[in-house]
Amino acid sequence: MITTQKATPGIHAPSLLWCTWQLLRGMNPRHLTIPDADLRGKWVLLTGGNSGIGREASLQFAKWGANIILGCRQPPPHEMHPDVAVEEYKAAALAAGHEGTVIQWWEVDMGSLESVEAFAKRWLAKECALDILANNAGLGGYVGDTKHTIDGFELVHQVNFLSHVYLTMWLLPSLSKARQPRIICTTSNMQYLGTFDLTNTTRGKGAYPNNKLYFQTWLTELQDRMSKHASCEHVVIQGVHPGFVASNIWNLPSNNVKWSERIAGRLSLLFGWFGIDPQQGSLSITHAATAAEAGSNLPELLDGMKLGRGGGRFFNRIWDEVPMPQTKDPECRQMIWDLVSRELKLEEKGLLNDLGT
Repeated sequence: MITTQKATPGIHAPSLLWCTWQLLRGMNPRHLTIPDADLRGKWVLLTGGNSGIGREASLQFAKWGANIILGCRQPPPHEMHPDVAVEEYKAAALAAGHEGTVIQWWEVDMGSLESVEAFAKRWLAKECALDILANNAGLGGYVGDTKHTIDGFELVHQVNFLSHVYLTMWLLPSLSKARQPRIICTTSNMQYLGTFDLTNTTRGKGAYPNNKLYFQTWLTELQDRMSKHASCEHVVIQGVHPGFVASNIWNLPSNNVKWSERIAGRLSLLFGWFGIDPQQGSLSITHAATAAEAGSNLPELLDGMKLGRGGGRFFNRIWDEVPMPQTKDPECRQMIWDLVSRELKLEEKGLLNDLGT
């Protein structure tokens, strides 16, 4: 049985049937296209930009004329080397007629808060407004005993969630300087299998779906706080599910070869029926980054464009979707905000940006 409310008795738990249906809606293999966008002069910072949907999103951003900073691991364990990726994106930009764009990769390890902080400070040193932040890097999980990072957090909890919160809060002042800034967070329909139990973040069990639920809940709270703050009210943050993507995020680390082969075999079967390729998965990022309907609802930002519907939402690929109920509940949102603020020491580091505790 899927249980979601042990730590939040005030919320009516959604049924197993509803959760399963919502999960399956995320396995829609329909081939999609989205309109082109003009990103000339815009700055995009994207984590995990040399692999999977991050690579395809970066390629599209380059074709649209954006300046791009990729956050990548060094050395990459099973991914295209960032040097090769950068050259690919530069060639795509030139082929599209964009000769003056800046495309670089900077080292960042999402398993180290020190590395994330150094990465953020490197950007801040440019004293340049950031137009789009794509919090995309992540792990599909791992097989075996619980793994922890150098900071002492469970590996998936930090890589998929905490480090992106940390990066976002560091970069929020830079984002607030842009006219129409957007933050895109790769959450997932796996949130519908998540358990909102904030006592289990140190254990690996259920880490992937749980953290997707935590991330969507946290970003909804951040949007609410930004909307009440004059310097951040124009910043939009969205959660997106890319679809059931056949990418190397599912290369799950394991010391057990038989288990790894068994998991790979089952996933291969599912991909054959419901899977999409990384290019199709990347549309969740590029759509949320550029579509008018995914933008701000402040009239002064229109410039003749369609008024957006604001942030703090969840997109199943490119379609607005109903997220888990915790994301709309003030108590749950306060709980996840407080947890993250404590774990990352945001207040003592001066990273709450006057958004409150």
